[in-house]
Parts: sequence; structure tokens; C-alpha cells
Amino acid sequence: MKKKKSKRIFGKSGRPRISIFRSNKGIYAQIIDDETGKTLVSSSSREKIFSHYKETKIELSNEVGKLLGNRAKKLKIKKLVFDKGRYLYHGRVKSLAEGIREVGLEF
Repeated sequence: MKKKKSKRIFGKSGRPRISIFRSNKGIYAQIIDDETGKTLVSSSSREKIFSHYKETKIELSNEVGKLLGNRAKKLKIKKLVFDKGRYLYHGRVKSLAEGIREVGLEF
């Protein structure tokens, strides 16, 4: 089923794709240009910035989204395609998406 979804969701240079991976301990997100096959920006809850963060995983994923959004803004990326993968849009995935939107990016 993942192959069917990934065929429909495709990020172009003008509108790259946000790919999310969620594990039990952390959340990882990257912005990918599928035309060139390169990762433009990435962010995760395992970065050194978040090593002393003692809040809940949902609040942490919101901060990861804000960090990813700020990094994307530096590259002048404004519009994105959201690829949540196999995960439902609630909890940490939703919080990450809201963090990206708070910075001012659209998808």
C-alpha cells in the first residue's frame, strides 16, 4: 500500500515533499526534491538542540516542525507537499505539521 501512495505524492523543485518517520522514541522529518532525488533539509528530535527537552513527545514534535520550517525558510521554500506515510494524521504527526505551519509554510 505504501508504494501506491508514494506514486501519487511527488515533490517537485517548486513544491518539495515533507517525508516523516516516527518511532517510539523520536520523530524525523526531511524535505525532499523528488526530481533530483536530494534531501534539502532535515530535522529530528534526536538533534543536540533537543537533548535536554523534558516536555511531552507531542510538544517536542511541534518544536521539530518549527525547526524544520525555519531551516526551509532559509532556503526560500514556501510551499510543500505533505507525505505522512503510513501514519495517521493525529498526535505527533499532526503536531509536527502544525509546527511547520506556525512558521508560515503552506501545504
